[in-house]
This record gives sequence, C-alpha cells and structure tokens, in this order.
Amino acid sequence: MMEVLKKYGEVFRYLIIGMLTTLVSLATYYLLTVTIFDPKVEIELQIANVISWILSVTFAYITNRIYVFKVKEQMALKEAISFYLYRISTLVVDMLMMYIFVSKLQFNDKLIKIIVQVIVIILNYLFSKFFVFKKK
Repeated sequence: MMEVLKKYGEVFRYLIIGMLTTLVSLATYYLLTVTIFDPKVEIELQIANVISWILSVTFAYITNRIYVFKVKEQMALKEAISFYLYRISTLVVDMLMMYIFVSKLQFNDKLIKIIVQVIVIILNYLFSKFFVFKKK
C-alpha cells in the first residue's frame, strides 16, 4: 500500500484537492444561481460561472502549489500567471460547454456543470503537471 501511495501520491493528492476545488466551484455556482443569478438568462449563467471560477482557481493555485506539487520555492509571479492562463483555457472549455448544453440544448445546468467539472479537472492536472509546476 505504501508503494502505491509513494508512486501515485501526487495523483491522489491532486484528486483530493481537485474534489475540494470542485466543491468550491459548485458551491459558489449553486449559491449564486439560487440567490442572485438566473441560470436561464445567458449572461447571468456566465457571470455565476466566472465568479465560481475565480474563487476555485485561487483556491486551486494555493493548494496545488503547497499540497500536490509541493513547490518549495517562493511563489513566483511567472508561475502564478502561467497557472491562471492555463486555467483560463479550461474556463473557455467550461463556458463553451455550458453555453452549448444549457443555453442552446436546454439540459439541466446543475448536471452539466458536474460533467464539465470532470473534464476540466483532467485538463487542469495535465496543464499543472507538465507546464506550471514541472520539476526543474
């Protein structure tokens, strides 16, 4: 068991942080669409989506850096910018999928948000591992 944890510890940590990040994203999104924004109004759907993205990406940057990839160096502006830029690319994927499946095809926004988050988590791990927090 210890060998498996040692070999795949980073992936396990990423999955845990990814779940927590998703929880931050979904909780924020659901709270906003239940209290302030109407997901049936396209612009309000996207505003709620972007706000949930900002909070979850900030949470993800800090926790991935500390707990997943265990970066010891002082936070670098270049690293943070890179992290956010890659996350913007997955935000575009998120927004496009929400637009297509919710706004155009009329699927349930809550269900589609969960499906989209799975895709985004996978893409974010790959970007973080190979481009943002790569070992020197």
